[in-house]
Amino acid sequence: MKVHHSLAAAVLASALILPTAAPALAAQHQAPRPPGIEKQDTLRWVAPNDLKIGTAVAGGGHHETQPYPAPFPNDREYLQHLAAEFSSVSPENQLKWEFVHPERDTYRFAEMDAIVEFAQENKQVVRGHTLFWHSQNPAWLEEGDFSKEELRAILKDHIQTVVGRYAGKIQQWDVANEIFNDNGTLRTTDNIWIRELGPEIIADAFRWAHEADPKAKLFFNDYGVESVNAKSNAYLELIPRLQAQGVPVDGFAIQGHLSTRYGFPGDLRTNLQRFDDLGLETAITEIDVRMDVAAGTQPTAAQLEKQASYYQRALDACIAVEECNSFTIWGFTDKYSWVPVFFSGEGEATVMWNDFTRKPAYYALQESLEQASPGRGNR
Repeated sequence: MKVHHSLAAAVLASALILPTAAPALAAQHQAPRPPGIEKQDTLRWVAPNDLKIGTAVAGGGHHETQPYPAPFPNDREYLQHLAAEFSSVSPENQLKWEFVHPERDTYRFAEMDAIVEFAQENKQVVRGHTLFWHSQNPAWLEEGDFSKEELRAILKDHIQTVVGRYAGKIQQWDVANEIFNDNGTLRTTDNIWIRELGPEIIADAFRWAHEADPKAKLFFNDYGVESVNAKSNAYLELIPRLQAQGVPVDGFAIQGHLSTRYGFPGDLRTNLQRFDDLGLETAITEIDVRMDVAAGTQPTAAQLEKQASYYQRALDACIAVEECNSFTIWGFTDKYSWVPVFFSGEGEATVMWNDFTRKPAYYALQESLEQASPGRGNR
């Protein structure tokens, strides 16, 4: 087995935040922050202790085709805000199969190692994303001629190698990602694992992850499950059945890729509560709120107000549910958002503009976090 280490030293060296005040701040056990941003004026500071405020760490995927260096670790201003604002980080693409496992006998860990190191330096937790998915798999896997036994061994090796490498360093894992169609049926066509190995392989994925790191919390993660619907109902039925078989499922995560062209999912809190009632942890893991914005124009004040309302209502729903302990924005600046690359005519989906100035959505989140702090934890 070959592991890429050649980039690790350079990536780690440039990833760490080193503003002039950093040594003093570290000595005071405070997270570094950009010059001019007071600690008391960041999302992570105003949040209650029992709620992690996270973001995706931009890199891999669509970023590799864009006309800029990898945001992490090359954009220093980006790194400063990443450290200052968030208590949790998730790799946007750096742990997806095509990135971290580009050839059968090759793992590419340098970038993820750097993210973990960055998180440790800045007192952040890490969510792992993702181990079992139908998308962003490498060609060698999807086009390979493997027997069922070989394919099962490949999946087990991947899960235990990746989870084992970060045991004790990654607190939560999206083990199985997007396994259901919108109508609540399993993805038996486009998910290579379910198609070739049967539904039972889902339980094995959780078991293998648990063996590699017994302390990590293991989640299902999906989009389109914000509401009470066929897809979320399928998870509500599946998870207790797996748990009855001794499968270590700890949580259910809702992605939350929203658009202002559609109504807000008003039953989000009710839906989260259904899973909380099962004794599960819950999380909102990939939220963004895209808007219809024509090329060369800016969103209107009314659009920004609506976007802010969606972000705030989603956060309020999480805060209202006891075991919803993680709220992650899928990228915090429009400068690096995936949305305009994949949704033609839509964009401006994050809480900061390209220059890292704050949108109304940022202040809406800050307001809800400030209001929640007295009842949810001590600063």
